[in-house]
Amino acid sequence: MITLADIEAAAARLDGHVVATPCLHSRTLSAITGAQVWLKFENHQFTASFKERGALNTLRQLGAAERAAGVIAASAGNHAQGLAYHAQREGIPTLIVMPRHTPNVKVAQTRAFGAEVVLAGEAFDDAHAEALRLAADRGMTFVHPYDDARVIAGQGTIALEMLAAAPALDTLVVPVGGGGMIAGMALAARARRPDLRMIGVQTERFPSMWAAIHGIDRACGGLSIAEGIAVRTPGRLTEAIVRRDVDTLLLVDEGAIERALLLLLEVEKTVVEGAGAVGLAALLAHPDTFRGRTVGLVLCGGNIDPGRLAEVVQRGLVRTGRLARLGVRLRDLPGQLSQVAAVIGDAGANIEEVHHQRTFTQLPLQDAEVAFVLETRDFAHAADVVEAVRQAGFDADLVR
Repeated sequence: MITLADIEAAAARLDGHVVATPCLHSRTLSAITGAQVWLKFENHQFTASFKERGALNTLRQLGAAERAAGVIAASAGNHAQGLAYHAQREGIPTLIVMPRHTPNVKVAQTRAFGAEVVLAGEAFDDAHAEALRLAADRGMTFVHPYDDARVIAGQGTIALEMLAAAPALDTLVVPVGGGGMIAGMALAARARRPDLRMIGVQTERFPSMWAAIHGIDRACGGLSIAEGIAVRTPGRLTEAIVRRDVDTLLLVDEGAIERALLLLLEVEKTVVEGAGAVGLAALLAHPDTFRGRTVGLVLCGGNIDPGRLAEVVQRGLVRTGRLARLGVRLRDLPGQLSQVAAVIGDAGANIEEVHHQRTFTQLPLQDAEVAFVLETRDFAHAADVVEAVRQAGFDADLVR
């Protein structure tokens, strides 16, 4: 059994070695969601993830022989970096097994923290099996990313900090993959505040804990922007704690996660990965569950690929009408394109891209299709631009 005393002891071990990250009230997100929203910025950890807490709490409880033999883990992301970083600080040899197709940047970052990296298998399960084999072969201590009492206790320190910073909280909303974070936080919260509501959030594509708790056989798979919680099998320890101490689990789709990620970037000026945005996504997708409550969200990590972040931003601009594609049919004659561009400019839109098509079209000869990608204020402004181009004598419409 993991107790409050274990979590408080973990907090003492971590003191001064991980960041006591800010827990701040967001007036804007509160106005948007109808709840009083507090944000726990775990993306401000040195490796930009809460995973440092459980990793360091485990490392600090190893005996001398275990420290000398070293630790091993299977991970393609935040657990790898958190363990490698603190093991290097503690002088403990580290081996991380990653799937063969792990992005080079993640491999390089993990090696930069002094870890030996072995690439094995096509997926996480293959890497996990190889890590267990190597642990037995080399006599190293295997550090599970979530199904370990020491890891769970370390993650539980997040709840202690949140309740100290915001005593009025009545609900905690926590991302769930394997369940280490919500299990630790639920144990801490139930001991300190038995009345507090604990709500976990998973993606619709990877509802492993949700399915286990509900006794439903539901497949997990596909690509998810929240790859940090894309876990097919929840932990044995963590599932038992979630069954007992978590009030409910909610599912969110990819669109809600993207919207939440963009809101956090625009409103809070903070970069989170997909997993870090699922708490806010739950508030947006299930507003009646949270309206009028005082809610703490954990922004659990900030390790997102810049290219993916840029794509999310662009898609978000399209969804909110701030990026529009205008299709115009015009005569393929000198001056036509400049006339349309002038009308667009006079209507207050900015042209980002122009695609001029003469060949791959069903239009008659000497006609052309032009697609303008425009910066607009909102959907109403985009509609005004279309009307202005039509009033100037051109056949125009928005292209979805």
